[in-house]
Amino acid sequence: MQRLFSPDGFDDPRAGPLYLQLQRRIAEAMATGRLAPGDSLPAERDMAAMTGLSRVTIRKAIQALVASGQLTQRRGSGTFVAQRVERLEQALSLLTSFTEDMARRGRRGDSLWLSRSIAAPVPEEIMALGLGAGDRVARLERVRRSDGIPLAIERASLPLSALPDPESVETSLYAALQARGQRPVRAVQRISAANLSPRDAELLAVPPGAAGLRIERIGYLPDGRVVEYTRSLYRGDAYDFAVELKLAPEGGLP
Repeated sequence: MQRLFSPDGFDDPRAGPLYLQLQRRIAEAMATGRLAPGDSLPAERDMAAMTGLSRVTIRKAIQALVASGQLTQRRGSGTFVAQRVERLEQALSLLTSFTEDMARRGRRGDSLWLSRSIAAPVPEEIMALGLGAGDRVARLERVRRSDGIPLAIERASLPLSALPDPESVETSLYAALQARGQRPVRAVQRISAANLSPRDAELLAVPPGAAGLRIERIGYLPDGRVVEYTRSLYRGDAYDFAVELKLAPEGGLP
């Protein structure tokens, strides 16, 4: 670490602004493995003392690397080398759960639970689930992870007839619903671009304002009743969504 933040080499005016020199030096250390995912960087004042650069210069270099997703900052803990995320391709033609997706890829999926509760529905839930004003909903909020890396935030709402005890969901929501004969057999999904709020970005270990994908899913039972209303936020740097397109039947719309 002392060698990485040595003052040597910062005195060449042809190398560009000092913050860019430091930024390139840290980026190169990450690319060559001298800084590994999860490694912590010294505090800003310590880096300034080691390099002889001003704290303004240090801050500018670090902020640029945080904005690019190469470093991550945790409030009260410091600055760390971000985990490398393998991009995943997700087919939109299959109605599967996150747990099933990860198992199919041979990866270990788990959840960081944020809340499991029963509450009065908000207007959005009443409309999506077709509830009455006196009905209540089961709510699940969690961060979905693969091999310890956060990939998505999932917020699901379900009628109590489908899930009377939200605490019963330990891993897969669909497995819990299937055990009750309440698993959806079809769904409508809407996907839109989103910039992550500071809270959501912190949960997904990306910079605030980073690109994400917002997916709204409404799941239906065989008899047409709505059983699931889920809003998910996926990391934009981790997912590609793919769908197969076929030529319309002759005489159909172009």
